Amino acid sequence: MGDAFRFDLIPPGGGVLCALSGGADSMYLLCRLLEGREKYGWTVYAAHFNHGLRPTAQRDEDFVRDWCKKQNVPLYTCRENVEEYAFREKLSVEEAGRVLRYRFLEDIAWEQGDCVHPVLIATGHHAGDNAETVLMNLIRGCGLKGLAGIPERRGDIVRPMLAATRREIESYLNEHGVPHVEDETNSDLNYTRNKVRRQLLPLLEELNPQAASHIAAAARRAREDEQELSRQAAPLAEQGLDIPEGAAIPVRVLREAPRPLALRACSLLLDRAGLSGEAVHLDAVLALCAGDDPSARLNVPGGSVRRQYDLLVFSAEPEPGLEPPAPMELVEGKSRWGSWTVICIQKTCPEKAYISPWEFYLRSDRYLIRPRREGDKLTLGKRPEKTVKKLMIEGRVPAHDRDRVPVLATWERVAALGGFGPEKACLAAPGAPALHIILKAEENESCTKT
Repeated sequence: MGDAFRFDLIPPGGGVLCALSGGADSMYLLCRLLEGREKYGWTVYAAHFNHGLRPTAQRDEDFVRDWCKKQNVPLYTCRENVEEYAFREKLSVEEAGRVLRYRFLEDIAWEQGDCVHPVLIATGHHAGDNAETVLMNLIRGCGLKGLAGIPERRGDIVRPMLAATRREIESYLNEHGVPHVEDETNSDLNYTRNKVRRQLLPLLEELNPQAASHIAAAARRAREDEQELSRQAAPLAEQGLDIPEGAAIPVRVLREAPRPLALRACSLLLDRAGLSGEAVHLDAVLALCAGDDPSARLNVPGGSVRRQYDLLVFSAEPEPGLEPPAPMELVEGKSRWGSWTVICIQKTCPEKAYISPWEFYLRSDRYLIRPRREGDKLTLGKRPEKTVKKLMIEGRVPAHDRDRVPVLATWERVAALGGFGPEKACLAAPGAPALHIILKAEENESCTKT
């Protein structure tokens, strides 16, 4: 059997950020990335997100810090109150941790790379994880997309060890004497994934020792089919219209399309409107199209889909009485703009004007705090220029919330977008007079490099 690690997912001379928990999987990942550093000239970084949910969380952080120091790997760490964020955003603790962890990883990768040579984010998902994901999706009721499992690449996130089995990982660590820490919550059967991992998958492997690998291979084939169907569905979704509350499309477009393509076009339109939905929601949306009721309505996560005679409307409806705050001039001190707090302090710009999407130093000027406007654009760091609307869609900001995200602007251009970051051209120069801006819609993470 050949090497299951996909070195080819990372270009020679490229940069890669290893998501490092300290567990067996992530330690295997880091060691293989360091092999790539020697063979292919990669620049390897590591990032550790401390969820603070276990008594041993600090032990894990100390372990990865010591290991990275010995291996000469730059390490970035972040600690966050995950339970508080989960309560505030009405998420499970597991989902809240995932959201905050990926946000942290993306911020670090962004800081270290640029649009020409991005720093990829590598995660330690393996064949067993992929099989577990497919089984969980199947149990919950899913379409082909759910059966496709975990992709080897999505955007700047790569999973080079997705074909490696747990047995191969453990064998490598033992052979090379690589230590790791154990997360005691992995044995807690209150979590669905742990039940699948420790009870269901071992049962399947009794029937066939290669069950996990075979499920992962089937997922790869399903993913190829899903990608082709989604490609064919994209032109259908492009016939939709952007409207203030979300998106809309003529019913006939979906009625006349083959069902597999219509389902995927609905998924794209839900995403475009800042909504979400599972297979059961997509089936119900198509039922709206096929029905005779010209005013039928369906609730979906984040809003609703409704018939408006011959039009299907995907609507992220605002809560009653919530209007965008009025524009106001940015003043020194603490200002309240809707649910956001904007802190502005006159200071000399330090060596780094950008700290995070929530904290940065702008050139001294007059700024307005206002809702977004048609045509607003900005360039975030080394990324290409995008419209504010596009950034919010990519950031999955619900349509009904987009007018309540603060835009900091001069009289000519956008200078910053709340939670997304500052316009590159508006950042202050080191040593120059500046406005230290801190934006708060929630408690923000504290990230440090060690």
